[in-house]
Amino acid sequence: MTMLLVYTHKITHRNKYIFNLMFKDILGIDFSLTTDAEELKRYEGAKLSYTYNPVADELFFISRNLLFETGINEQNISVFDFNNNKVFFATGKLSALPFDVFAASFYLVSRYEEYLPHIRDEHDRFDAKDSLAFMNDFLHKPIVNSWALLMKELIQKRYPSIFFPEKKFEFISTLDIDNAYAYREKGFTRSLGGYFKSISEGDFSEILERTRVLLGMQKDPYDTYDFQLEIFKKYKFKSIYFFLLGDYGPNDKNLPIESIKFQSLIKMLADYAQVGIHPSYGSNSSKAQLKKEIGRLSNVLHRDVTKSRQHFLKLRMPETYRNLIDNDITDDYTMGYASQVGFRASICTPFNFYDLDTELETKLKIHPFAVMEGTLKYRMKIQPPDGIIKIKSLIDEVRAVNGVFISLWHNDTLNDRKIWKGWKSVYEEMVIYACIETK
Repeated sequence: MTMLLVYTHKITHRNKYIFNLMFKDILGIDFSLTTDAEELKRYEGAKLSYTYNPVADELFFISRNLLFETGINEQNISVFDFNNNKVFFATGKLSALPFDVFAASFYLVSRYEEYLPHIRDEHDRFDAKDSLAFMNDFLHKPIVNSWALLMKELIQKRYPSIFFPEKKFEFISTLDIDNAYAYREKGFTRSLGGYFKSISEGDFSEILERTRVLLGMQKDPYDTYDFQLEIFKKYKFKSIYFFLLGDYGPNDKNLPIESIKFQSLIKMLADYAQVGIHPSYGSNSSKAQLKKEIGRLSNVLHRDVTKSRQHFLKLRMPETYRNLIDNDITDDYTMGYASQVGFRASICTPFNFYDLDTELETKLKIHPFAVMEGTLKYRMKIQPPDGIIKIKSLIDEVRAVNGVFISLWHNDTLNDRKIWKGWKSVYEEMVIYACIETK
């Protein structure tokens, strides 16, 4: 195996970051970076240049200016088709690819567009419809991974001696516990309020159901944990739970952490899966609140908490990630949209967060998810039979590039009742399709 030598006329934080992501993280090969043209000429192994003009006989990629700039500026982007992929940042004919693959990848993965002025939705989020990927119909594709494979083909064709390790498709099921139980453990005041609400709405079936659950005559409808554990054991896949432990508020309605049964549930699930914090809606504007919630989970588990996903997927670049870093979170799973399924950062490989304001790569690992069941049902108005078709197509996209497919579900949507009738089987079918080779 020969190491890949990469030449560029200037080494920057940006190009170092994207070379690491494309070559090491996605393609799994090591490389050396140089600004010495003579070193490139002498090197007899696999080599490429990323600059304005070719240096010698290496594989040459024309560079645009983005990776040599600092600061955030409006970019003139024109998307076009190449090799069954959408691409942008066009280059000249001398280049091995007709677009700047490194600059385009950096633009998407750094979430550059989310730093530019934009209208935010009702929950102060960047919306999918405003993204380059949605507007140009590639949100459903992890195109950064596809571009990396295009480069791999070019490098292997030019330098057959270079070895690329085989990458394998991975599946991770994640579950957000926003509300562990519908009726149990709510306390006298919240239970009484629930009764009054049902009475005012004339919902007598809910009054009966609440009463039967509280008397121990019926299982709580949000208690779907036996089913989840049964699926874990049957198909043996990686799963992560994120628990909402915020103070009670309009958008934060989980059980109080003082509940012994709630603590027991957290500990029990932590025996079968990894566990992370689900920072509350209220914590997004309060560092102190975030610290308190992480501390609550840490106290229950008696160990450090390093994983997170934001409640309501509230993500503001770069403040949200900076707050997580300040609280020793190492892995975050928020990267995805509430309004559309697909790949918010156009990638299905975990990647380090690059802070565009400070121009530094951080140690925070971002794990992008591809689909949330609530998005399919509420935002896209999709029924269960079409939901599984949509999910399978996303799995196929990730499998085609040997990436990581991450799904997002909630405990209450697996009860197979009322508005969620049919979605329990969609979850299991998704797991089967992701876990068992179907091709």
